[in-house]
Amino acid sequence: MKRPVLQVALDLLDLPRAIQIAREAVAGGADWIEAGTPLIKSEGMEAVRSLRSHFPDHEIVADMKIADTGALEVEMAAKAGASVVCILADADDTVIAEAVRAASLYGVRLMADLINVGNPLERAGQLERIGVQIVNAHVGIDQQMIGKSSLALLETLRDAVGMEVAVAGGLDAGTASQAVAQGADIVIVGGAITRSARVTGSTRAIREAIDSLSAAPPVRITQEEAVREILSQVSSPNVTDAMHRKGAMAGIVPLCGGLKMAGRAVTAQSFAGDWAKPVEAIDHAGPGDILVINNEGSCTVATWGELATLSALHRGIAGVVIDGAVRDIDDIRKLSFPIFARAVVPNAGEPKGFGEINCEIRCGGQLVRPGDWIIGDESGVVVIPRERAYEIARRAIEVKKTEERVREEIRRGSTLSKVSELVKWEKK
Repeated sequence: MKRPVLQVALDLLDLPRAIQIAREAVAGGADWIEAGTPLIKSEGMEAVRSLRSHFPDHEIVADMKIADTGALEVEMAAKAGASVVCILADADDTVIAEAVRAASLYGVRLMADLINVGNPLERAGQLERIGVQIVNAHVGIDQQMIGKSSLALLETLRDAVGMEVAVAGGLDAGTASQAVAQGADIVIVGGAITRSARVTGSTRAIREAIDSLSAAPPVRITQEEAVREILSQVSSPNVTDAMHRKGAMAGIVPLCGGLKMAGRAVTAQSFAGDWAKPVEAIDHAGPGDILVINNEGSCTVATWGELATLSALHRGIAGVVIDGAVRDIDDIRKLSFPIFARAVVPNAGEPKGFGEINCEIRCGGQLVRPGDWIIGDESGVVVIPRERAYEIARRAIEVKKTEERVREEIRRGSTLSKVSELVKWEKK
């Protein structure tokens, strides 16, 4: 079995950052260097020229995602220094054929990307007959966020074609190793390398994994387990960034500093100090759930206190969010229980029993339904719609990875405005 190729996908916007990351990836064992589609759209063919100049002994891949004018775009990429050019597999056959002719003329190879192809198995066979040399089993990032896997596509594809097979889409050391075990010739890795604070180390870990097939077999978990695990790793700012700055509760603050919570919502609606339904809701919640209570924003009478907290703790409840007031906060802090509210007051209301449990409520200005996911930390509380929980959690971990790389570049002497190229990307 020949040594698998490790291709690093530079899906960045700025060429100087891409060059530096490529340099670190090559030091870690990357073989092929890809000018990703975002980089080409941002910097044009200069991205390909610059990569060829800096890495004359490496294969340079131009991810053009060609959909039309196949010959023209292959020629353009080849003359700029690319040795492999990427075309969309669902482009018309005439476009593919023209691209194949141009690739032959200019001495480059053509890689067809199966992203969004309806029948990838059938299309791969057609592409091979037309003359494409490499087919890429690729699941795009937005599809990855909802649980689609490039490894599943690879599994159906490998034995059906004789050409080289690449695989791309959210791969890391573990999944890259699985891809090679399933027969991938070329493993394309993006964010696990380019968003790492230690690019060389991350690349080396992937290189070692695919060379030795050392990764442990995947542990199968449910999407709910995956959401809970991911939310334990990310912050509420990561989550609201992943939701395009939505979902954050207004005016709801942490009362027990340094504590974090994440879980599904059990809701309660009550009114101005009436604490009956909030306390009764404890009996409707299970381990890992979070009580979310609307007390009509009342800040003069508490609807929650130390005894309710003790009861919630014994039920295994992960935390409480109250659009209203809390009391006994000194005792609650001793219990190390995550609680978020609008105010702290000493006096309690009366258990009148008005309201409802597990209904739609408003809390901190956000709609909360039973089963929605809640994350809370020292930055505040964010509501995640239950039907998008897995997607949002996956996007949040990508936000965190991006920040890790930015943080590292700032440590090296850059500034946030320079890393972000704020002047270049200001709205004109």
